[in-house]
Amino acid sequence: PSSESYLRGEKIIEVARQSGAEAIHPGYGFLAENADFARTVAEAGLTLIGPPAAAMELMGSKTSARRAAIAAGAPVVPGTTEPLASAEAARETAAQFGYPVMLKAVAGGGGKGMRLVASADEIDSAFANAQSEALAAFGDASVYLEKAIERPRHIEIQIFADTHGNVVHLGERECSIQRRHQKVIEECPSPIEDANLRERMGAAAVEIARAANYVGAGTIEFLVSDVTREFYFLEMNTRLQVEHPVTEMVTGIDLVREQITVAAGALLSFTQEDLQWHGHAVECRVYAEDPEQNFMPSPGRITNLRLPAGPHVRDDGGVYAGAEVSIHYDPLISKLATWGRTRREAIERMRRALDEYAVGGIKTTLPFFREIMRDAEFLAGQLDTGFIARFNERREPARKATDENETDRDEVARRDMAIIAAALAHAQQNRAATSNETSQPPVSQWRISGRIAQQHTRDLF
Repeated sequence: PSSESYLRGEKIIEVARQSGAEAIHPGYGFLAENADFARTVAEAGLTLIGPPAAAMELMGSKTSARRAAIAAGAPVVPGTTEPLASAEAARETAAQFGYPVMLKAVAGGGGKGMRLVASADEIDSAFANAQSEALAAFGDASVYLEKAIERPRHIEIQIFADTHGNVVHLGERECSIQRRHQKVIEECPSPIEDANLRERMGAAAVEIARAANYVGAGTIEFLVSDVTREFYFLEMNTRLQVEHPVTEMVTGIDLVREQITVAAGALLSFTQEDLQWHGHAVECRVYAEDPEQNFMPSPGRITNLRLPAGPHVRDDGGVYAGAEVSIHYDPLISKLATWGRTRREAIERMRRALDEYAVGGIKTTLPFFREIMRDAEFLAGQLDTGFIARFNERREPARKATDENETDRDEVARRDMAIIAAALAHAQQNRAATSNETSQPPVSQWRISGRIAQQHTRDLF
């Protein structure tokens, strides 16, 4: 289990000491946002490649992050700035803001400890479930409440700061396609392609990072109205994001390299004025999950693996044929990203890459992504956090028609097999009857020919 492996911070520090390492890169798992781990690393005389513990604590707590965003002048989703004491407090607060509302883990991330509540009748169970999930995932059961924004886009801004006071943003990523509040497809830039919106959101993200005295790579997440282009601060991820490859492919900036040099005390290698966005990139998170069963995990052994390749195709994966996908870890097995000069070209390249990709032995999200890359709403850039639910509704009639066609084909096949079986049985019976009527062995043609020749010789003499 993760609690006995990569979440054992003291073991990681011990390994770093034994190996002579000077720094630890925590990746993008839960340790990457663990302030206690950051302090322990510093106390051990090592460098954590990430933000300081104080910034993690401030922005890692969703309620204190909201307060910091408000202080920085950023618009926030209406909601509480303190944890809720009870389900009754949640009910009273929800009544003030109006339903629907969202309950969220204070220490949360990755969609854990979140519950959408449509009415007061759902508060008790949603509150208990959110607390339980938050405690299991983060060791903190605290939850807070936000007004749910209906059909919003989920757009995030990548920021970077060094220890010399420089803070820049690297543009936006569109992350609206989600299941269980966790992203599955990301793009850079957003299909909105609004330079003014990018500038306003980028400026707000930079101010929030400055208010937090932030250092390193981080992401400010916003909800955006597709109608009014208004945006609201959602939360900050104090780490490198899973979806960072799409930003790297469009900006040409190696974010991991930049993390390491900034942690070593160097200046950022670029300024805000240096940044340019070229083309478009799309990423699909390949999960060991069954999309036809509500994305249930599909653990097991990978029996065969064929990876896509080619220009502007990037697969960040760590599995191989024979590898075991465990129930103890996140089911993400690969991040597949493609780049194109236009969004359409990036999507067409992704289609080819997905068609080349093959994983045997387990269920994956690959077939699901192949369908989405050909979906009319997706191609039109009509995205929001409810996209997958609508997508499934759109494909349901086609799926039923396919099922009916398959049922018809199965019925025809069964009828044909019955006819064939009856014909074979009839032929077998005829052969048996013929065999019984002619019990004598057949006369040899060689013997007949021999007899004719013998008789002919006798006639000559």
